[in-house]
Amino acid sequence: MKAVKSTSLEEFYKEAAAFTGREIDTLLPPGINKEIGHFNVFDISETIKQVKRKNVMPYNRRAYYKISLIRGKNRAEYADKVIDVKKNALLFATPKVPYHWVPLDENQSGSFCVFTDEFLAKNITGIVLDELPIFRSGGYPVFEIEDAQADQLALTFNKMKEEIASGYVYKYDLLRNYVLELVHQGQKLQPATQLHTNQNASARIISLFIELLERQFPIESPEQKLTLRTAKEYAERLAIHVNHLNKVLKDNMGKTTTDIISSRIVQEAKILLKQTDWNISEIAYCLGFEEVAHFSNFFKRQTSVAPVTFRT
Repeated sequence: MKAVKSTSLEEFYKEAAAFTGREIDTLLPPGINKEIGHFNVFDISETIKQVKRKNVMPYNRRAYYKISLIRGKNRAEYADKVIDVKKNALLFATPKVPYHWVPLDENQSGSFCVFTDEFLAKNITGIVLDELPIFRSGGYPVFEIEDAQADQLALTFNKMKEEIASGYVYKYDLLRNYVLELVHQGQKLQPATQLHTNQNASARIISLFIELLERQFPIESPEQKLTLRTAKEYAERLAIHVNHLNKVLKDNMGKTTTDIISSRIVQEAKILLKQTDWNISEIAYCLGFEEVAHFSNFFKRQTSVAPVTFRT
C-alpha cells in the first residue's frame, strides 16, 4: 500500500502546474505574498482534463482547507463511511480529516478554493476554523444539492475568480467574506444521507490511517513535532472507536495500532540519527518525547541499541 504525504502549498502549485500545463507564476494570485495566509480558486474541469484516466480527484489529501462545488457523479470515501453523490455536491475538507474523492464518470465540472487557517485567522474574522461545525473532526461534510442551489453557489465561486484577478486593494478582505458565505451556506445544509458501510470499509480505514501516519513525515526541522502519537488520537481523527481501529489493523496487518505507529517513529528516528547533526534532545522533541530518557528507552526497546550507539 503506497503511503501519501501531505502537500505544502509550494508542492500544490508544482502539481497544479503539471496538471494544467501552465507556469507556476501564472497560477499564483496577484499580491498573495503580501497577504496574511493564502487563498486561491480553481476550475475543476481544468485540473482534471489531463488526468481523465486516473480514478481519484487530485488535491484531496492536503495540508490546507478546501471548499469544492463539484458537479458530476462521485463518491466520497471516509474511514468507515461512503457518501454517494448523484449529481451535485458541496464538500468541505480539513487537513485533519483524510478522505478519498472518486469521480464516477467523465462529466465533471465545478470549482474549488484552497486556503490556509491563517487566511481566516481569528484576529481577522473572529472565528476559529476547527470550531466550526463544518470543519469539526468526526463529521462527513459532503452535501448533495439540487441544480438551483449549485447554480447559486457557482455565482459565489465566479465572484471569487473575478475578484482574485482584480486590482482592488482590499480584495482579500472581500474574498474572506466569500469563503465565509460558502461556510455558512454549508452549515445550513443537511448532510448527505446516503451513508453506508460496505465490504471495503476495512481497506479504507487502513488506507486513511496510513495516510494520517505518513502525513506527519518526514521531519524536516528541529521545530517540527509530531501531533498524533497514540492509537486513540488516530481513532478520534478517523471518527471511529479505537478498539475498531485496532481490530482492523490487527486482522489485516498483523500488528496493533501502537505497533505500527512505533515502527514508523523508529524508522524516522533512524533517519534523523544518521542523516542530521541534530542532538538527541532535538530528535526526541520532534518525535513527541518530552524527555530524552523516554526516547532513549523507547528506541532501545525497539532496536536493542541506544540512539547514541546507533548514530556512531
